[in-house]
Parts: sequence; C-alpha cells; structure tokens
Amino acid sequence: QLVESGGRLVQAGDSLRLSCAASGLDFSSYAAGWFRQAPGEDREFVAGTRWNGRTTFYTDAVKGRFTISRDNAKNTVDLEMKSLKPEDTAVYYCALAFNPSTGTTTENTYWGQGTQVTVSS
Repeated sequence: QLVESGGRLVQAGDSLRLSCAASGLDFSSYAAGWFRQAPGEDREFVAGTRWNGRTTFYTDAVKGRFTISRDNAKNTVDLEMKSLKPEDTAVYYCALAFNPSTGTTTENTYWGQGTQVTVSS
C-alpha cells in the first residue's frame, strides 16, 4: 500500500513537500517516484529514483525545481517542490516498480491514491 500526503492549495512561487509511505511492500527493492495527472490530461511521469536513491530522474518541466528523495529505512519517498507554477496543478501519485529513467509503468506498478496539488496564480 502506498499513501501520499502533503498536497494542498498554494500560491505560485511557493514550495511544497509531498510524502509517500509504503507498507506491505518490499520497498527497497523497487524504483520509486511520482507521477501527476492534470484535469483532462493523461498521467505523466514527474520524478523517479532507483532502489538505492543514488540516481534520480526528472521530467524536463520540473528539473531544477523538484527534488525526489527516498528513505529505505522508513519506506518513504518524498518530492520537494519549489517555485511552483499554476501548470503544476494536478493530482500527484506515488508509484513503485517502474522504469525511472523512462517513466514506463506496467501492470505490476504499484500506485497510491493520489494527493491534490493546486497552484493559484
């Protein structure tokens, strides 16, 4: 089970930290990361990290603004978001077991229920 937290309404330029806690899964064995889905859009990859957290990947739209980190001892993966823009508004989903370098998911990918991030201008 993956449970996200931290989403809320913020102003453009603000910072926000999302957290995802895993339970009942072999968290440290899998790549972990974040996807988002804006209204009327497909779900898209945002950031990912390999099982050891040493290698991270980001979609171009968030590079330099978002930072992903994981703590395998606590079974958590976080997304620090800075300089938020209205176009970052979306439901953010935590994911486990996917290709973090391409953002490719499979039927074996685990998903959280999502947390809403709204950035007002």
